[in-house]
Amino acid sequence: MMIMGMNAYHGDASAVLMHNGSLIAAVEEERFQRVKHWAGFPHESIRYCLDVAGISAREIDVFALSRQPGAHRLRKAAFVLRHRPSLSLLRARQRHGRRVCDVAREIAAALGLERHHISRRLRWVEHHQAHLASAYVVSPFDQAAVCTLDGFGDFVSTSMAIGRGSTCNVLKRIYFPHSIGLLYLAITQYLGFPVYGEEYKVMGLAAYATPDYVAALRPLIQLRPGGGFALDLSYFRHWSAGDGMSWGAGEPSLDRVYTPKLEERLGPARLPGAPLDERHMAIAASLQQVFEATVFHVLRALHRRTHLPQLCLAGGCALNSVMNGKIRTQTPFTDVYIQPAAADNGTALGAALHVWHHLGGQPRRFVMADAFWGPQFHDDDLRVLLSLRSSELQPFILRKVDDAAELCRWTSLRLARGNVIGWFQGRMEWGARALGNRSILADPRRADMRQLINAKIKGRESFRPFGASILEEALDEYFVGAAADAFMTQVYPVRPDKREVIPAVTHIDGSGRLQTVSRQPGFLYRQLLETFAQLTGVPVLLNTSFNAHEPIVHKPAEALDCFLHTQMDGLVLGHYTLEKPLTSH
Repeated sequence: MMIMGMNAYHGDASAVLMHNGSLIAAVEEERFQRVKHWAGFPHESIRYCLDVAGISAREIDVFALSRQPGAHRLRKAAFVLRHRPSLSLLRARQRHGRRVCDVAREIAAALGLERHHISRRLRWVEHHQAHLASAYVVSPFDQAAVCTLDGFGDFVSTSMAIGRGSTCNVLKRIYFPHSIGLLYLAITQYLGFPVYGEEYKVMGLAAYATPDYVAALRPLIQLRPGGGFALDLSYFRHWSAGDGMSWGAGEPSLDRVYTPKLEERLGPARLPGAPLDERHMAIAASLQQVFEATVFHVLRALHRRTHLPQLCLAGGCALNSVMNGKIRTQTPFTDVYIQPAAADNGTALGAALHVWHHLGGQPRRFVMADAFWGPQFHDDDLRVLLSLRSSELQPFILRKVDDAAELCRWTSLRLARGNVIGWFQGRMEWGARALGNRSILADPRRADMRQLINAKIKGRESFRPFGASILEEALDEYFVGAAADAFMTQVYPVRPDKREVIPAVTHIDGSGRLQTVSRQPGFLYRQLLETFAQLTGVPVLLNTSFNAHEPIVHKPAEALDCFLHTQMDGLVLGHYTLEKPLTSH
């Protein structure tokens, strides 16, 4: 059976294709449209999935959408009667609901099929049920506790479940308007980061100060028995005022979700682009602490219900890598799995899995052990590109290096002398992290490297940290209490004696976000790490996403443009190398 899973009319629109329970392709629409967090309908993602499988749209047996507008209808009605939200909010919700309900027409138009053909094959999967399936069903666990935490979707913000076999049975839900994700969003906006998806900036900023505002923030959310929690709604307006969410084609946008009462409590909000001071940093640190306390409250209650040591986590809050790295010390869970597209992009995967396993009654047969499910390009594609743009490349040194060992040595030598290298290989990553196929790489031993890349290549805030790729067998040598994580979703303390060895990937608080790289047949990035370790004695590379103010590069031409328009020193496109002359810092 061919199943197309889709996340549509929501941030991080995406599509996946599964055949008889095994994944063929998974990709986010932002990579094609070149707009971060692209909302709307994933036209190009669907076309890519069909192309990579070599099938026509008529061969799709089921289209699974990670939305169910009719879900929790009684809860919605009770909320309206109790809280009396504004008419503008109700009308906005109705408009969006109608658009989602008309998705069969959009699919038919995109694929040149009749609407009735799509309608017969369309299945609706509740948003959080899709999240739960995306977390558990592709995990290596036969059974596990499963938790989803996000802003909200289909009127739910938190789901606690138990996964056994191929199904997830929900144990508890927390409904709109109460949401730990909305708390984090409100303070993110208050701190002057209004763009959709900028919560990660606040998480990075939190390392720079002590949490002096915990007492001020704690009343915004009350913990309740059984893992429950509730917002003090007087500080929030997402539940009462006009709906400022925009999920049309393009970048999502959100109106301010906090009320003036928040500023009365914390002081004036920071304007976007204004300087960051100690107060802002302390509020970020305090938010992170309150957030972690709430999540651990939920997870401890979930463990009491399931008595299982394994945990699978999904939802936008599962992208908080600082919190993720503390789960094994702050809760009874000993094993944690977070798939690389844990946010709303991953609901496309979850919708397809739910249809195959729950509705089809099929056993599990697929474990997501790597993130490489997107488009790839071959040396012939690269040769044609470089030939067409040869006039632009005359100032640079272009080589073709067919031997993989020599290519890794060429790259390692330049990294070791301080060069920053763009690395473009194989299939594009699924999810928010570059994991060795669409990466910008540098030497982690250079104390000035973080500032250099932020200023001259990424063009972003100086406080933003970088991730570390490390040979899996060297993990304990460099990190304290860390677990192997191929998807760079967790932060752990760097061993004190190694902080001066890898300062470029050591955060100001002594921690580091890591990606462990295991031995995998044919994975060139593993070979590069091994070569760099042999050359320098350090089995670690600074690894950041191959982009600058745009989504991670998809095509070789985008990688070439990023190289030409920034101060990167070298570029590796497949087996081609491109080098700026006199590249040393």
